[in-house]
Amino acid sequence: MSDRRSSLATAFAGAAALLAASAVAAQATDIKFTLDWKFEGPAAPFLVAIDKGYFKAEGLNVTIDTGNGSRDTITRIASGTYQMGFGDLNALIEFLDGKKDTQLKSVMMIYERPPFAVIGRKSLGVTTNPKTLEGKTLGAPQADGAFGQWPVFHKVAKLDISKIKLENVGFPVREPMLAQGKVQAIFGFSFSSVLNLKSQGVPESDISLILMAENGLDIYGNSILVSSDFAAKNPNAVKGFLKAMVKAMQDTAKSPETAVDSVLKRNSVVTKPVELERLRMALAQNFITPAVKKNGFGGVEQDKLVKNIAIQKEARNLKSPPAPGVVFDGSFLPPAAERMIK
Repeated sequence: MSDRRSSLATAFAGAAALLAASAVAAQATDIKFTLDWKFEGPAAPFLVAIDKGYFKAEGLNVTIDTGNGSRDTITRIASGTYQMGFGDLNALIEFLDGKKDTQLKSVMMIYERPPFAVIGRKSLGVTTNPKTLEGKTLGAPQADGAFGQWPVFHKVAKLDISKIKLENVGFPVREPMLAQGKVQAIFGFSFSSVLNLKSQGVPESDISLILMAENGLDIYGNSILVSSDFAAKNPNAVKGFLKAMVKAMQDTAKSPETAVDSVLKRNSVVTKPVELERLRMALAQNFITPAVKKNGFGGVEQDKLVKNIAIQKEARNLKSPPAPGVVFDGSFLPPAAERMIK
């Protein structure tokens, strides 16, 4: 009789566990998230958060899709296709100019220092000096975040744009055109274009990297964006998403060799050595800056944000740029002590 009771108790316990699991699953909040680009090294933290169950632990069912440029993320969220995404803060400032209905906002800074760059070849007359761009043809993908900064960058770098030709090119042909000498330089993210050029057979010694952040453009880069309506209706979901992302970024910083495996699982055409190098470049140049080491992941410094908005206003002739609190809302972030690099 005791065995029967024990069996019944076990059965009831199992059923209760299944019911509890079903209840949790039923309560999970769905979030469609768009990256800015492909599944490559810098996307590792987002994918680590899925693979380690960090999103799930916060009651979230997150799906992540590849993107088509950091500016396009804004269109995807504003259209309602995605609730959250990874996109350019500067494009967001421009998008919000003069708008009363602030359809989306930034809630977590990822690229404290942007990877915006102009990449050229020394053999084609382009060095790390921006002035060498004069007299050259530059390949410019319209949706590219780096090209989006051209109206700002050419002013701070004091370039004579009458001497520079811009050629609209697609993302797939950007690096091949530079490798073939059809253009002398291209706009792109440093960690993407440099490694893509190397894969095209261009020697690293022939690649010249003009980082905009090192040439007068002290601004922020990509951040996590969210639909304002979604955030208002699901504040705990947004908080949970950011909490999971902080853990994933800490893990990625601690062990990029392990984190990059989450990328390889989803992209069969890349190799670990290349994506690990790309991830390490992003960590060193964009994720883990002096400000992040001091303040932790995710936040912004108010003075820099104010300056960032002012730079965009002047360069783009914005009529009514958004206030800092409209652009970036840090209220969803975990406490600073939990966001430090481990």
